[in-house]
Amino acid sequence: MTLTFDFYYSFRSPYSYLALPQVEKLAREFDVEPRMRIVLPIALRIPGFFKSVNPLWPPYLLRDTFRIAQMHDIPYRWPRPDPIVMDMAAGEVAAEQPYIFRVSRLGVAAARAGVGLSFVRRAAHKIWSGEIDNWHEGAHIDDALSASGLDPAALNAEIAINASDIDAEIAANEAAQRNAGHWGVPLFVFEDEPFFGQDRLDHLIWRMRQRGLSPR
Repeated sequence: MTLTFDFYYSFRSPYSYLALPQVEKLAREFDVEPRMRIVLPIALRIPGFFKSVNPLWPPYLLRDTFRIAQMHDIPYRWPRPDPIVMDMAAGEVAAEQPYIFRVSRLGVAAARAGVGLSFVRRAAHKIWSGEIDNWHEGAHIDDALSASGLDPAALNAEIAINASDIDAEIAANEAAQRNAGHWGVPLFVFEDEPFFGQDRLDHLIWRMRQRGLSPR
């Protein structure tokens, strides 16, 4: 029997991006189906978060994520532009957010179409790999849709027409994330048990083996 787990993902989280190759490998090697559950970045989910964060955390995050990327040979650079518009020094998040909502809504629409992981993987590469600037412009994100077997025109129309419904699903994902026992991403939830961080995938696999996880 195919096992499933929820994968809570934010398009602004470097650790979420760095988890994607491992999740893809897991899905290739084992009879398991990740369910993509898109949430908004913590800068929007927890107002004032970056005003109260320990000042040592942001530089450590950069050092740690670059180290993980080098260790696993994953192309990585902080996005240009950042998916969240904010003054990092002051911790002030702008009222207007022109980038994050479109890609997050497309992630939900792709998940509804059954290709959430495929789209998220490709879109995240556009955003985080450092191969392009201005990932939000032109056809970059549309190309990620096409490569996942989706019609960009149809998906872009869907997120425009059904924005409120999609945003409600994102809010429901965020509520389910909290109910699972954590607030961060990447978060993997299997049978109501949360596993936080890309470095907890081995623990997730261990638990799923106890429930009959089998190789493909």
